[in-house]
Amino acid sequence: MGARMVLVARDRGRAEATLTRLHARGPGVAHTVHYADLSRLSEMKRVGAAIATAEPRIDVLINNAGCLYATRQVTEDGLEKTFATNHVAYFVLTHLLRDRLVAAAPSRVVNTASDAHARERIDFSDLQMARDYGFRAAYGRSKLGNILFTRELARRLAGTGVIANCLHPGFIATGLGQRDNRFLGPLVRFAMWLKAEPGEKGAETIIYLASAPDVATTGQYFVACRPVPPSREAQNDDDAGRLWAETARLAGIG
Repeated sequence: MGARMVLVARDRGRAEATLTRLHARGPGVAHTVHYADLSRLSEMKRVGAAIATAEPRIDVLINNAGCLYATRQVTEDGLEKTFATNHVAYFVLTHLLRDRLVAAAPSRVVNTASDAHARERIDFSDLQMARDYGFRAAYGRSKLGNILFTRELARRLAGTGVIANCLHPGFIATGLGQRDNRFLGPLVRFAMWLKAEPGEKGAETIIYLASAPDVATTGQYFVACRPVPPSREAQNDDDAGRLWAETARLAGIG
């Protein structure tokens, strides 16, 4: 479609391979990549500032980084790693790129959530899951956080010309969870072998929300390119505001 892509990656080999594919599909388009570990606050802030400096306008921001860990891991910032990568990184990057999105209005924010949110609730007394960690719950709560963040973001962006929506991409064959060398990696690989769909299928709703001219709603949750109601917990605007405030505190953003 002619878009110029600005990517964030950790692995240089995979990033270079992706750039090669992009250049083959769209010769002459100046795609770029920035390197960062989006589980670390210092890296989120550094790469967000670098992109904001390099790009005077951003037409679409797609927050898609994600992780899944069999056992609880804590970052250097004291954050549970799933929460940090899957939720806090969305919050920090969007905050740092907000002015560039407003400058490009009408523009869009697209947040990758999941139907895994439906079984969970936000426990504000234990956001870092120090008392009772489970990888399914950690992932599901982070995806619930994505939907609540989208709702509050849409409210705060009202009148700017920037719309924000989130989505469930489906069960897609990616590297999520597969680098775990204990039980989780083999379990995820087997499940994906059984029923996962290809990455192109998972990208369909992301591309729709990023580009379709008929997307006019904001703060919504989409499945298969259609808005659907998320869980009751995901529609709690008090929780959305509270999570926003708590995430800003944890990230040191006023």
